Order: sequence, then structure tokens, then C-alpha cells
Amino acid sequence: MTTELITDEYVQEQLNEGLRCIGCGAIMQVLDSSKAGYLPMSALKKSIDSEELLCQRCFRLRHYNEIQPVELTDDDFARLLHQISDAKALIVYVIDVFDVTGSEIAGLPRFVGQDNPILVVANKVDLLPKLLNKNRLKNWLQAELKAQGIKPVDIFLTSATHPKNLDDLLDTIDSYREGRDVYVVGVTNVGKSTLINQIIKSGTGVQDLITTSRFPGTTLDRIEIPLADGKQLIDTPGIVKRDQITHVLADKDLKYALPKNEIKPRTYQLNAEQTIFIGGLARFDFELGERTPITAYFENNLSLHRTKLSGADDFYDKHAGTLLTPSPQYATITNLVRHEFNITEKSDIVFAGLGWISIPAGIKIAGWAPQGVSVLIRKAMI
Repeated sequence: MTTELITDEYVQEQLNEGLRCIGCGAIMQVLDSSKAGYLPMSALKKSIDSEELLCQRCFRLRHYNEIQPVELTDDDFARLLHQISDAKALIVYVIDVFDVTGSEIAGLPRFVGQDNPILVVANKVDLLPKLLNKNRLKNWLQAELKAQGIKPVDIFLTSATHPKNLDDLLDTIDSYREGRDVYVVGVTNVGKSTLINQIIKSGTGVQDLITTSRFPGTTLDRIEIPLADGKQLIDTPGIVKRDQITHVLADKDLKYALPKNEIKPRTYQLNAEQTIFIGGLARFDFELGERTPITAYFENNLSLHRTKLSGADDFYDKHAGTLLTPSPQYATITNLVRHEFNITEKSDIVFAGLGWISIPAGIKIAGWAPQGVSVLIRKAMI
């Protein structure tokens, strides 16, 4: 149908049937630009019969890398995910191996149904040092998942950005699917939609069908892709975790927290009462213990600065936003929260969504991060 023949009534009929944005899954609407799925009537008339119907938000994100906020709450995301519990499905649980703690979904089996098998896909493995033993990583992940109450049918390591084993992943999904629908779940920014785009490209040749970006919460509703046997592969909205560093960063600074290339470990020999600033975003204090090496794992372009603990507060107040960059808006030392730990075994101190520092046993440390960003200790990954 040509644009001249498309009437407002025709468009409204299509809207009443539940048109969805192919990019984020939101139901299309023409009434409220602040809500998901909005597209002006004039633009919708031009694209309503297109194979790539995009809402205004996805269009601007895809073509101009511009993000528009929408009125979706964390409860909305959780409600959409909880619908899976009534389905008979294979759950593909995507986690980010660079941010395992930050990509955990607390109570996942309760959300997706106790009887639905869970296949864990550990994404972004290409970001970890190549020398890391993959079997050791799987065993480490198994222990982390057990602590969450998750017993996966399998753990699959991959990189959605550079998928060298995509066929193996598809075979693995098929082997556990047994005629079920497949729901792909995860928190924001773990790479779910990128992974599904690779699957679509492999099967159809169509590239970048689903909108992806660095911005949290890009997928707003379920996106259904038909499978050959009549079942569906379903991309679900990412659960938003407010304790990640991305939520206190300006859009232009997300690149410092979300690496694209293999992380180069940085090792420092520290004496007690020394501090390392992680850009202007976080801080590590070695408070008590013998001289020891620590190894930092952060985005390669994120600058680290060592200084004396005694002058660290003043150093931060003086240099946050200049030498120590990026930093949260209005950065002062009073905006960072201190977390103290006594380390009894080789561990990682994790700054949620930013990276971690590997530390030995027998020392006292503190980690600082902006209000609301989690700092915690876990068993060492590497």
C-alpha cells in the first residue's frame, strides 16, 4: 500500500492488533512520546508496512546513537520476566564473564519456573586474558551459580561480538530444547540481543535486526523470533541492576566501564597505606599487611593512579574530573562510600559493573565507590 493510500484509520486498526517495534519489542503507539513504542503518526504511516518497523527511540539509537528515556520501572522488567514461569521452555541465561556478580539475577529459578532447564551462556569470554584456563573458568562459574541456587544443565563459553563457536551453541540449545520455546534472559548489557542477532544472521543472513547498544535497558518487551519447528526464540528485557557503575555514569563515559577488547591485567607492588584510584569512579586502599602484588582488571583505557593513603582524600577532591577521569557528576570524596574487608583467602574485590582487583590472603583493605554501587569480595576468578 502506498503512503498516499494509508489512512489514520488503517494505522489505528494495525495498532489495535498490537504492532511491535522490531528493535526493542515495545508495542507501538502514537500518543505519548515519553512512553515505550512511540512513533509519530506521520512517521508510522511511512513505515507501517516495512519489514523493519522501529519506534522513534530505536530509530534514533540505531542511526544517531542517541538514547531517549522511557517510563519503565524495574518492576515492569521483573513482571515481564516472571511470565516465563508459566511456560514450558528452555531458559538460556546469559551472563557477562567480565561482570559475573553484576549480571546475576537473584532468585532466577523462581522467575522462570523451577521445572524449566537453565542453560548458562557465559558471554564476552574474549575480554578475559587468553591464558585463562577455560575449564577452570567453568568450574569457578559452577561454584558461583551454585551459590545462587542455580544448577545449569550446561555452561557454554562464547563471545556474541566475535562468535567462533556459534554453530556449537545452536547445537547445544537444540540438544536441551526438546521441542520447547527458548527464552533468553539476563540483566542489562550482558549481550543478549547481540547474541540473538548473531543467531538470526546465521539462519537468515539478516544483520542487526534487534536494537543493541551500551545503554542499559535497550530491549523493552519480549521479541519473538520463529523457529523452524513452530516454536519461538524469545529475547526478554534485561533486568536493570541499580547497583552497577553504569547508572552513575554519563552516556559519554560508558566506554570506560564496558570494555570491547581483551583486558590487559595491570600489576602493582603495594606497601601498606597506599591507594589506587580507578579513574575518578572508585578507589582501592591497601591498609594493612606485608608488601604484596595486586592485579587490576579494568577497561584498558581507564586510568589507574597510585598515591599515599594519608593524602588520598585531598588528592581525590583536587583531581576528580581532571587527572582522575571519568568521575560522577559533582565528585567529592564524600560522594564515595567506603567498604572495609579483612581478606582470609586469595580473592577479588569487585566494583559492580566496572571490574575487579585480585588480592592475596592476610591483608586488610577498603574499596570505595559511588553511593548505591556495590563493592564486594568473591573467590578469585584468575
